[in-house]
Amino acid sequence: MVVLANPPVVDQIPLLRSPDPGDYFSGVPTVDLSSPGAARAIVNACERFGFFKALNHGVPAATMDRAESEAVRFFAQAQEDKDRAGPANPFGYGSKRIGLNGDMGWLEYLLLTVDSASLSDACAVPSTAAFRGVLNEYIAAVRKVAVRVLEAMAEGLGIAPADALSAMVTGEGSDQVFRVNHYPPCPALEGLGFSATGFGEHTDPQLISLLRSNGTSGLQIALGDGGQWVSVPSDRDAFFVNVGDSLQVLTNGRFRSVKHRVVTNSLKSRVSFIYFGGPPLAQRIAPLPQLLGEGEQSLYKEFTWGEYKKAAYKSRLGDNRLAQFEK
Repeated sequence: MVVLANPPVVDQIPLLRSPDPGDYFSGVPTVDLSSPGAARAIVNACERFGFFKALNHGVPAATMDRAESEAVRFFAQAQEDKDRAGPANPFGYGSKRIGLNGDMGWLEYLLLTVDSASLSDACAVPSTAAFRGVLNEYIAAVRKVAVRVLEAMAEGLGIAPADALSAMVTGEGSDQVFRVNHYPPCPALEGLGFSATGFGEHTDPQLISLLRSNGTSGLQIALGDGGQWVSVPSDRDAFFVNVGDSLQVLTNGRFRSVKHRVVTNSLKSRVSFIYFGGPPLAQRIAPLPQLLGEGEQSLYKEFTWGEYKKAAYKSRLGDNRLAQFEK
């Protein structure tokens, strides 16, 4: 974290060095989901980076555009109107405060629960029928992409049956979450060489997450064990897929749970949508026997998703949540 004397951004939000052109990662693995070699390419990307860009995913551009338009309309409301949709504890509308343990970011957001392939009936937000309808359309479409990706992972890893991973997301009681993030511009930092932290460094605890943004840059990932931060070039037509902690355990560390963060832009808003695919609370999380070679030992203690989720909610964003479950 960088601290400036008399910083123009308050609310205890950390400042980071602004990305320059040399920070952009030209080696982002890209997978054409319609390609016959998609399964192998996905496995390679998840082993090397825990992260890839998915093209030809099948989600209609019109669906993505409508969801983005409705999100922009929601966040453009007066603050008092948005506040009626919260507070996020943890679900609902939130602003700047991320979770319950002191993490702060230059953003506002909606955190929503998903039942099957649509928003849970218990979700009080979004408050307009139009917003809710278009988000349900978007969620149903992106969930199909998640299933497609998880089945391709199983194929590439040689796991049977084909839905060995995807069933954890589609089965009864699966724990799915949908997040809409809005990172407002931060003009007070223009020209100073620093940017506000939008969302601090973290890994996702679920199996996988699928992210799509409006084309404003800001996403960064940490490369390899050294943790060098690089910026990911934006692509509003693609989905960025992250391996989560649970999938790292299921593959006994073969897939990497990627550490990532968001840096704000001083002049442009960033709107992003993230689908998180998690298993039922009672699902046991342990390395899959089919992936353990002869004599290979599990690197992790077995736990349930419910146990891991509870531990995650008690942690800070940047904590290594898997450490307490390592052998």
